[in-house]
This record gives sequence, C-alpha cells and structure tokens, in this order.
Amino acid sequence: MTPRLAANMWLDAVGDQPVEAVVAAAAMTAAAVVAGIGLRAVTARTRSLRQLVLAITLASLAIGAVAAIVLARLMVLDAAQARTSIGVIATTAVFAVVLAVVASVPLGRDAQRLESAVRRLEVGDRAARTGVRRADELGHVAKALDELTERLDTLERERTSFEQERRAMLTSVGHDLRTPLSALRAAIEALADGVAPDPQRYLRAMSRDVEALGSLVDDLFLLSRIESGRLELLRETVDVSEIADEAIEALAPAAAARRVELRLRSPGGVPVDGNATAIGRVIRNLLDNAIRHAPEGSTVEVAVDAAATPTVRVTDEGPGFPSEFSEHAFERFARADPSRTRATGGAGLGLAIARGLVEAHGGRIWIERSSGGRVAFELPAA
Repeated sequence: MTPRLAANMWLDAVGDQPVEAVVAAAAMTAAAVVAGIGLRAVTARTRSLRQLVLAITLASLAIGAVAAIVLARLMVLDAAQARTSIGVIATTAVFAVVLAVVASVPLGRDAQRLESAVRRLEVGDRAARTGVRRADELGHVAKALDELTERLDTLERERTSFEQERRAMLTSVGHDLRTPLSALRAAIEALADGVAPDPQRYLRAMSRDVEALGSLVDDLFLLSRIESGRLELLRETVDVSEIADEAIEALAPAAAARRVELRLRSPGGVPVDGNATAIGRVIRNLLDNAIRHAPEGSTVEVAVDAAATPTVRVTDEGPGFPSEFSEHAFERFARADPSRTRATGGAGLGLAIARGLVEAHGGRIWIERSSGGRVAFELPAA
C-alpha cells in the first residue's frame, strides 16, 4: 500500500469529521507511546524471554485494538457491526497470544540452556555445551560460547599435558644427575680418605661419570634449541653413506663391549642436502639405542637406500618397540622400560633429538614394524 492510497483511505473514513479524526489519530499515537514506554520498562525488568514476547504481543494487540475502535467510531458502525468487530478483535487477540506463547517456548528453553552452560563453565565444567542451534542472535551467542568453551578445554588439556611432561622431565633429569653425582661423591670420599685400593681405576670411573653428566647437559641444551626453534643448520651436499660409516666406527667399541656386530649396507655414495654433524648425531643416537637393546652375539645393521628420497634404516635383533610405546618413542624422556638402570638405558633423549634433527632438515623419522627394532628416516636428496 502506497502512502497516497493510505491517505485516501483515511480521508474516506474520516469524511466530514475532521475533529474526530484528529482526536482518533492522537489517541492512536498516545497508545503507541504508552506501549513503547511500557515495553522499555518490561524489557529492563523481565526475567523471562517468554514474558517479554508475550508483553510485546499484548502491546501490539492493544495498539491494534485502539486503531480498530477508532476506525469503527469514524465509520459509525451500528450495534451488530460493532459486536462483530469486537468479536474479531477478541478472536485475533486470543490467537495472537497463543502463537506468542508457542513461539516463545523454544526461545525460553534455549535461553535457559545458554544460562546453564555459563553456570557450569563458572564452576570449571569444561564439558559444558549449550546445545543451542539457531540462526538468530541468540544462536550466534551460543555458538560463540561453545567455541570459547572448546578452546578453554583444549588449552586446559595442553596445560595438563605440559605439566605432566615437566614433572616427568624433572624426575628423569633428577635421576640421571643423581646417579653419576652419587658415584662421583663416593669416589671422591674414597680417594680423600685414602681407602681407594686402585686410585687410577677410581679416577677413570670419575672421568666416565663426568662424561655422562656432560653428555646429559649437552643433550638437554640441544633439545632445548630444537624445541624452541633456535637450531640453525648449515646445509650442504654430503654423503650419507660416508656419515653412516663414520658413525659405525665411533660406536664400534660400545658394540664390541656388548659383543654386537655393526654392519653397513649401502649402494655407494648417496648425496643428501644436510648438515653432516647433525646427520651423524642422528645415526649415532639410533645406533646407540639399537646396541643397548640388541642381544649378545647379534647384528645391528645400518642400511642406506638411494631412492628418490634417500632413506636410512637402523635395525637390531632385539625385542623391538612395544606397540603401546611406538606412539611416544620420539618424545623426550620416553623409555620403553620404566626401570632406570645405567646399564640398560640412557636419559631417554636420543630418539627425541633424532626426530628434532631430522625434521630440521625437512625430513621425517618413524618406527617400522619388524621382528626386531627398526627405525627409519628420510632426508632431502641433494
């Protein structure tokens, strides 16, 4: 309906009663103003969205009723027509109230769900979710709250995991520091008291303990640089087969002490783009781990594969990695055997450092299923 048409209809209804028309318009305006003021007061004080919807509906009906009465007055309806108009208005009001109540039920329910989720979140229930699925503003608020709760839950899980790792680190470092320090203290006391039967042997043992402490500190420092992203590698074209051969030569005394044979299988020169020192450290860590778990009289093999992506595999004939341990093998201080003896294991940093160095080259490292222990890693070809 255009403004011109509405004006014509109003003039037709008014006819020759301009004074009454002005009074009617004023009455309708007053009703609208009063309804608006009342709704503002109700909106500020109501504790229920259902009541708010019902109040808005009743206010709209009141304005409509005033308009209908004014129009009926202007059109000078007889008694029958007036009763009919009143009946229509009353029926419309009843239906409007019923529809308002029906429409407000899900609105009120979703508002209660939203409030319940907030209350649960206040007491630390990170599983609280609104369960509200709406496309309006209330739905947007509920979605934002659910996303916030999910984020808080994730952060709390990360914090808990970090705290567990921190405690494990302190326990592991404390043990690995205490063992050589205790041996050093005992040796120093024996030498100081003059009760050491073979001072030279005691000094050699002390030297080994100092070496173990230095190695642990170096490993912790290197792992810290890797995890903080401060590790810088100068990369060039190097022969991974030659690096593997040097690593085998370096670990030969340790293997001989456990009567384990070390063997290299390589097609020849295999060039990769990497840092020779870091790659050598990876292979030595894997060899050291394999030698520790290899049975006496067995063989540990380093196989270099000159594929499109050069691959190095270190295999031993030991019991292999337990399936439940494989997922955590490359985490710091991870040990398949929780018993901590210096004869059967190190600090649990070797595989974590190996992973960090391999990933710093843009490669990857993983455990392969086999009858024994087998770890493989890839490096970018030169």
